[in-house]
Amino acid sequence: MTHEDYMRRAILLALRVPEFPFGAVIVRRETGEIVAEGYNRSTLNPTWHGEIDAINRCAEKHPSADWSEFDLYTTAEPCPMCQGAIEWAGIGTVYYGTSIPYLQSRGWWQIDIRAEEVVAKTPFRNSRIVGGLLEAECNALFDNAPRGMFHQAKY
Repeated sequence: MTHEDYMRRAILLALRVPEFPFGAVIVRRETGEIVAEGYNRSTLNPTWHGEIDAINRCAEKHPSADWSEFDLYTTAEPCPMCQGAIEWAGIGTVYYGTSIPYLQSRGWWQIDIRAEEVVAKTPFRNSRIVGGLLEAECNALFDNAPRGMFHQAKY
């Protein structure tokens, strides 16, 4: 599978919650195996973002994994909470579609701290951030979210 294939899987997961289309996939880099998936469930718990869901599922399925062997694909740039969790886990690379500035320009609530800033302030890890993967498709998820949710998004 390609990077685009993994992002397309994250997009499919995001469509499970069209009001909050944040989907995430964790992949074992060496084999290409999808080891966990997640999507936004913040209506149940405000911290249950797509990346957090995927990380929790991965931890349950692979309790002794070397997280540096994993990459994470997510429809939107991780918020500071999610990027912090990614750093604590030790995931090697994050690929995202939609950027935080794009979400902000469309009225989505976002903390104004970029994923790269979190990485830069995490001296005990060496994560890599790659933005803009299938950006137009990911942007469309947020542009097409049901009206009224833009300013109420709790992710």
